[in-house]
Amino acid sequence: MLKKIKQAKEEWGGTLAVLDNWLDERQKLVILYCKLAGLPPYQKEKQGLPNQALITEFCQGLLDYASTGHFEVYEQIIEKSKLSGEENLKIAQELYSRITTTTDTALNFNDTYAENASDKTLLNFDRDLSELGQIMESRFEREDQLLEVVHLNHTLA
Repeated sequence: MLKKIKQAKEEWGGTLAVLDNWLDERQKLVILYCKLAGLPPYQKEKQGLPNQALITEFCQGLLDYASTGHFEVYEQIIEKSKLSGEENLKIAQELYSRITTTTDTALNFNDTYAENASDKTLLNFDRDLSELGQIMESRFEREDQLLEVVHLNHTLA
């Protein structure tokens, strides 16, 4: 995921300040995810659940990222797509629709784990985090496709 973020920054970075900030948020979110999941280079010698402060930080980053996308980035992309023609608008709206379906998983994860998750709830943490990781990766791919639609046909600036 981090390699794909680097590619996204190289391709679309510098075109719009809000986009640069959003891609930075994505990178921070992926790093926090790797820490929570114990993925390289953040793997732990001793297995165990992460502390609540790290879970809460990740959940806040997840909500911030999703909010920035929905309320700042996507709106601008859809507007730019309107200028690129009916076909591009249709593609952008379809991608946006598919992206929004992933938001519920992020919100559910946040609601379950952001604040003082119970021991019973934490029994499902690894499974839920893994599912969220797959959803996030899918979301990032669709977001990149959305950016590509606009980038190929119209400048974001």
